[in-house]
Amino acid sequence: MFQKDQNSPPVEQKEATPARQPVVAVTDAERNSLTFTDYDLDVHLAPETAALAVHAGFTVRNSGTQPLTRLAFQISSSLQWESFTLGNDQQFVRLAFVQQAINTDADHTGKVTEAVVSLPHPLPPGASVTLSAFYSGTIQQSANRLERIGAPDDQADRADWDKISPDGTALRGFGDVLWYPTAAAPVFLGDGAKLFQLAGKKKLEQATATVKMRLSVAYVGDAPDAAYFCGQREPLKAVNENSNMPVATAPGVATAEFPSRVLGFRPLSMFVTKSAPNRTDDDKIAAVTDHYDVLPSYAAAASKVQPLLQDWLGAKPLIVLNIIDHSGQPFEDDSLLVAPMRAIDPDALAPSLLHSLAHAWFRSSHVWLDEGVPQFMSLLWVEQTQGRDAALKVLQDRVNALALAEPAPAAGSTAVGQSLILATDEVYYRTKASAVLWMLRSLVGDPALKHALQEYRNTSADDEDPMAFERVVEASSKRDLRWFFDDWVYRDRGLPDLSIVDVTPRQLDAPGNKGPSWLVAVDVRNDGDVTADVPVTVRSGQLTITERLRIPGRSDASTRILFAGTPEEVIVNDGSVPEMTASSHTKQILIH
Repeated sequence: MFQKDQNSPPVEQKEATPARQPVVAVTDAERNSLTFTDYDLDVHLAPETAALAVHAGFTVRNSGTQPLTRLAFQISSSLQWESFTLGNDQQFVRLAFVQQAINTDADHTGKVTEAVVSLPHPLPPGASVTLSAFYSGTIQQSANRLERIGAPDDQADRADWDKISPDGTALRGFGDVLWYPTAAAPVFLGDGAKLFQLAGKKKLEQATATVKMRLSVAYVGDAPDAAYFCGQREPLKAVNENSNMPVATAPGVATAEFPSRVLGFRPLSMFVTKSAPNRTDDDKIAAVTDHYDVLPSYAAAASKVQPLLQDWLGAKPLIVLNIIDHSGQPFEDDSLLVAPMRAIDPDALAPSLLHSLAHAWFRSSHVWLDEGVPQFMSLLWVEQTQGRDAALKVLQDRVNALALAEPAPAAGSTAVGQSLILATDEVYYRTKASAVLWMLRSLVGDPALKHALQEYRNTSADDEDPMAFERVVEASSKRDLRWFFDDWVYRDRGLPDLSIVDVTPRQLDAPGNKGPSWLVAVDVRNDGDVTADVPVTVRSGQLTITERLRIPGRSDASTRILFAGTPEEVIVNDGSVPEMTASSHTKQILIH
């Protein structure tokens, strides 16, 4: 696959890896101490035999508190480590290592091949080291981890579909298949949500890592069309190795190069497709599919949601939405969607396609915005097509899961759960993020938030600053929103826990022939730790008056609402602000 000593200085030979490896006791602390900050991958695929061979250069930082005398790296159990080299411009040193099988569900086989690499000098906390490694093997579809917990075969195959094959290569990365070097303590599907939490934690840890890849794909007959690496598409350039042979049997190699880029909140994923994509007439969707009859449905659905996207996010998408037709469970990486494509009514397709197209319209290096904005757009779509009450019901259904994840408030508590800027669980960076954006909309109004979202997406140079979005919204709305971002974005103070303490109506003198009017005093208690800014509504039949009330954590706040008529009830919160328990509070007004 590779000429392993090509373009490399002479290597100082250390002891050879023994043929039979002993089992080495490695602590979880050692495994979790490694953070990858750079990947430089040379990858060779032979799809006819499901073979993978990789020359991987990578830099790791000791993120732990103790010096490390050895480093533990993992790849899928169907792959084997061949060598490790430590080096710089002056000297390259071959490192001794042992490898062993470790049970973990971070890989679809239910096991990984772990290399325990000895270092010539301890790696201090905070220090980094750059290594070079060779490994190879095969990656075929495996559902071993799901089968051992009793999943039905069809469901297991639909969930774990990663493989290298002549029909196409699909490798999703950490939590699905470890086709690149990683480091993590073992975790299992039967242990609650720990696998998914670990996958999110790894994505956050490595979000600032740089990645680049050179790919070569051996083929026979027609060359593959393109490769997708971390959501980015590159055409494959094919070279036929024997031009005298018939095309159907001629071997060749197709190559692509992906330049260095910041990884972002994602695993390293790779897909190789055989055929060229088909584009919709408006050129917003490029789909690799054999079901050509579905494209009109997708184009029609895109036309339905386009006005909403343009109104809120801008006139044109930033990038085309790439779709790979695949029968397994969907996978999404920004503007790449891997999912089944079937003929479906455009109205039914529109909500899911809106989410994917929102990724093509809006991008951020901060996951709570990158994922939260598409979720927010889906709420707006429900509001537009079914009404505000339906949208609030969808929001509340999502918040129910968030309320279970957020720890209950306790006296004297500080930050709890996960702040949005450091979120690793979907319930935070999708569910809570969309609720935060919905609250911002209530605070600043539609025009200001639309302007802020469009300004933010056009100022990508400032995107790395986690406070950039706050500044854009404040400039657009001309309001100080630091209190809101402190409580809801930069920290996690949980959710509010509101209750109506007292409602006191007082009738006012009616001048002239005007009917009676009332001044209604409403006192609200917040037993949560986070500040809540909620609507307070006085109602009588169809007549309503609403004002907003801000209640700090662990405090009471009051408002007085002038109501022209005889008030019947007070409603605090309308479901637009997520709470620990009820999302709306109603108290009848008794007039004596």
